[in-house]
Amino acid sequence: MDVSADFDSVFKRMLDSNVCTNDASLYVYSACFFEAKGRLRDAHTIYKLGISKNAEPIKWLEKAYTLFLSRISEICNAASSQKADYKESTTLENDGINPWDTSTLNDLLKKINPLIAKFDGYRSSTKSYTGKVALSTLKNASRNKVIDIGGMKYLIKGCAGQGGFAQVYKANVNSDPDDVVALKIQKPAFPWEFYMYRQLDQRISGRERSSYGFAHKIHLYSDYSILICDYLANGTLQDVINSYLVIGKSMEEVLCIYYTTEMLHMIETLHDVGLIHGDFKPDNLLVRYSRGNLTEEGFLDRSGSWGDQGLCLVDWGRGIDLHLFPDHTIFKGDCRTSGFRCIEMQEDKPWKFQVDAYGLCGVVHTMLHNCYMEIVKKESSNGSSVYLPKLPFKRYWNADLWKTFFTKMLNNYPCHDDRKLLQELKKSFQDYMVSDPQLIKKLKELLAKQRVSLCSAY
Repeated sequence: MDVSADFDSVFKRMLDSNVCTNDASLYVYSACFFEAKGRLRDAHTIYKLGISKNAEPIKWLEKAYTLFLSRISEICNAASSQKADYKESTTLENDGINPWDTSTLNDLLKKINPLIAKFDGYRSSTKSYTGKVALSTLKNASRNKVIDIGGMKYLIKGCAGQGGFAQVYKANVNSDPDDVVALKIQKPAFPWEFYMYRQLDQRISGRERSSYGFAHKIHLYSDYSILICDYLANGTLQDVINSYLVIGKSMEEVLCIYYTTEMLHMIETLHDVGLIHGDFKPDNLLVRYSRGNLTEEGFLDRSGSWGDQGLCLVDWGRGIDLHLFPDHTIFKGDCRTSGFRCIEMQEDKPWKFQVDAYGLCGVVHTMLHNCYMEIVKKESSNGSSVYLPKLPFKRYWNADLWKTFFTKMLNNYPCHDDRKLLQELKKSFQDYMVSDPQLIKKLKELLAKQRVSLCSAY
């Protein structure tokens, strides 16, 4: 790398050719080189990639990464002390960027297209899709049709979801009933979601990764794109909510608390690596179940049998990669998803992490009340006002726990670093759950009952 003007290509070629990819020295020395060139974000990505691959010796790699973070922290502290006033003023003057605007997305795609093209699973053609079965006909009757994609045959077993621009189908690869995938067919072609999935691969490692969905391939044509993803057969959180709605009941509070804790952890992990989902709602949260029986042990740290239990956040078409924008960028624009438009969108103010925070609140409200959240502005005792859900909390709920959650999530939400708040709220729910052994026992029973009643439908 030191003797090459195109050192990016050297590193990428080594990765593509699987040269030293399990050796920590590849990542440590490459990251140091990028750091020396002032490319700190690239260096950070390389360290995280090496750790995600568990390159050996992993302790040396982790120590080098810790020292790198320490150096960056010193740089940031020095810069912030000198430029705090400047940064604050520029933030206030920034009206915001609409991350979903067509021109914004096109500009970003042009910028990152060379990177996307090198990702594993990327397939592109300048021609239109020419399979025997026209993709446009799948909307009307898709079941048991076979479509050809990249030399593979996919037997469509049914529609798993539809939107204005995309349809998602359950399919068997080469008619193998044990090889099931989800096909997201979109017109016009849309490679952005594939890019977001590959960023998740690079930035989120270990057991956390299974909480955000996987994309195997994308096939791009001049008219369509086909994204091939994992298929989870357990339904969505919306299906769980609906199962209570049809019998005229609301989800039990202990189950609401469990899923709220899971979602707080998911968003904390996501925002910590510079990614925003942008479309956080119960339809996009797939349910995951443990491979074995749940035990009392491991609940707090999500270990053991609890590691597989939880939720999986999918549909990354509205995802935002903060690494593609200048530091302290704020956003504008309306997601136009009824019931999930954050307060800032409703008041035409700039936002950032609030879009996911409000979405999470909307999901929690739907679990508690079986309806979308409406908010009202309430006067507090000190003369100020706060936003709270319009519907009251039921008398047999832990009202203080929920009031604290909604008050902090809906009012003055941190714009640039929300980890501390999310951690505090998560801990408050966890502390409540472990305060009484009967709560976790009841949770296990409810999850087992939910699994039996819902999984047979998928």
